[in-house]
Amino acid sequence: MQTSTNETWLKKYYFARAAFSFAWLAAAVTVGAHSRGIADLLLVCYPLWDALANLIDAQRSGGLASNRPQAFNVVVSLMIAAAVYLALPDMNHVLGVFGFWAILSGLLQLGAGLRRRKQYGAQWAMMLSGGQSALAGAVFMFQAQSPAVPSIATVAGYAGFGAFYFLLSALSLSIAIWRRT
Repeated sequence: MQTSTNETWLKKYYFARAAFSFAWLAAAVTVGAHSRGIADLLLVCYPLWDALANLIDAQRSGGLASNRPQAFNVVVSLMIAAAVYLALPDMNHVLGVFGFWAILSGLLQLGAGLRRRKQYGAQWAMMLSGGQSALAGAVFMFQAQSPAVPSIATVAGYAGFGAFYFLLSALSLSIAIWRRT
């Protein structure tokens, strides 16, 4: 019964993460693309949302003490939000910060997917997303060194893939639950 409740929670969590990321993406490519102030706010809010989402997930999944990688991810995401704020308005520095965060959080997500795969199954999209996030982070760090000034659109593509993977994970878990019932 507990596993079923946790699976239902995880499915809803993945759907919520997908919805937020799709909404963030839409805001980034519409109003964020035309307003520097809104773009800056969106860039700071993205890691803040990740911190909050990881905190809620860890608490619902046994607490922070039993989910140390997620607890670490909460702290890192809060620090990244502060670093993004401090790096603004220099978008090259912001992209470098996002790159570092994408590598670290991607590896943590990969670890969480591997751990959850044993308990719930249907985690292949989360593991793939974590690996791709780490690779995207390396690309961001490389791009941050170029003379070209990036925009919020660079990060928006990353958020779009994240939204897609969370949606795919929610659907995959939904199918796995449906097959068992």
